[in-house]
Amino acid sequence: MLVPKGGVSWKAARARLPPTRAIWVLFAKTRLLLFLVIAGIILLLWRGIRTSASEMQSFYCWGPSKPPMDMSMREQASWTAHLHTPVVFNNHVPLEINSTTIQQVDLNPIESTPKAKQNEERVLILTPLKDASRFLSKYFELLVKLTYPHELIDLGFLVGDSTDDTLAVLAAELDRIQKSAEGSIPFRSVTVVKKDFGLKLSHDVKDRHGYAAQAPRRKAMGKARNYLLATTLKPEHSWVYWRDVDIVESPAKIIEDLVAHDRDVIVPNIWFHRLDDNGKDIEGRFDYNSWVESSKGRRLAAKLDKDTIIVEGYREFDTGRTHMCRLGDWRNNKDEEMELDGVGGVSIIVKADVHRSGINFPCYAFENQAETEGFAKMAKRAGYGVYGLPNYIVWHIDTEEKGGNI
Repeated sequence: MLVPKGGVSWKAARARLPPTRAIWVLFAKTRLLLFLVIAGIILLLWRGIRTSASEMQSFYCWGPSKPPMDMSMREQASWTAHLHTPVVFNNHVPLEINSTTIQQVDLNPIESTPKAKQNEERVLILTPLKDASRFLSKYFELLVKLTYPHELIDLGFLVGDSTDDTLAVLAAELDRIQKSAEGSIPFRSVTVVKKDFGLKLSHDVKDRHGYAAQAPRRKAMGKARNYLLATTLKPEHSWVYWRDVDIVESPAKIIEDLVAHDRDVIVPNIWFHRLDDNGKDIEGRFDYNSWVESSKGRRLAAKLDKDTIIVEGYREFDTGRTHMCRLGDWRNNKDEEMELDGVGGVSIIVKADVHRSGINFPCYAFENQAETEGFAKMAKRAGYGVYGLPNYIVWHIDTEEKGGNI
């Protein structure tokens, strides 16, 4: 390269540079602008990748970089603040079961309402029997007169420890009423259960109703009721009506009358007819097992052994309780109610769900009571209501009669 003889001067160099306009034209060319844009984007992407790479050193997976137990409360709050866990509910295809050995029972539609007849609710009538052949004719005479639809009534009987012809008479009576040509509508179904409990009592009134026999007798009666209930109660039943065999008079509408009160457990008053020497009906009081607890009764129970069973009407136990049978008058309002703590078993209407909940008839001392009185105590302990109708009278056989229910 040849250098001018006089050296390099500013003027000589400026003369060699392109003019300003030429430079502007160069930068305004489309190719150069596109190149600069692409170079800028690449630079920004590179910086972003480098920054993310440095952050990934702390959060490199689906979770914090340390176990939750090692995180402080601040770190946990910081980490979970941005999380929104997605929830997906999967609507499964219905499972179809075709096995004939598997069935489903839906108790949700079963109700016990005060309008049982209109709602077509099923009623189960249960009667335990022991040496009761002589009472069965009258029993069925009253039973077929019940106005509650017979096609909604199922019957259940337990025959136990009988020495007479109870089973044969029962079978004959059932056969008669179920195929009667006298216009009587047969009941929906009948179940007869045979079960002995080893209870052997003589027919002598003193032996049968003496104090010594009461505790074993009440325990056996509790077992009989429980066996009968467990064998016959079906999912479709709304009400259970416990009815003794030795009733001589009762209203034909007794089921409708009692369920209309819509109580968990309800009983009528139980009296009996007895004529004095002048032929006058003295209207005797029968069932002392329907009562209201007293402070004296509570003090007595507190002193007794837990396995001792209190039985009403014996000098061995002075309970001071209020007995419903001593109250009321059949001439007064039949729908008047009173709350009870104990009930007798001659006639009881129970909502089926009370039994399904485990309230049965203790065959042991429950709060020093057994059978129906223990049943009432158990129902109240579970929060169910127990009521009686002092003016609604059902007439029992005279207490001087022998035999009867188990």
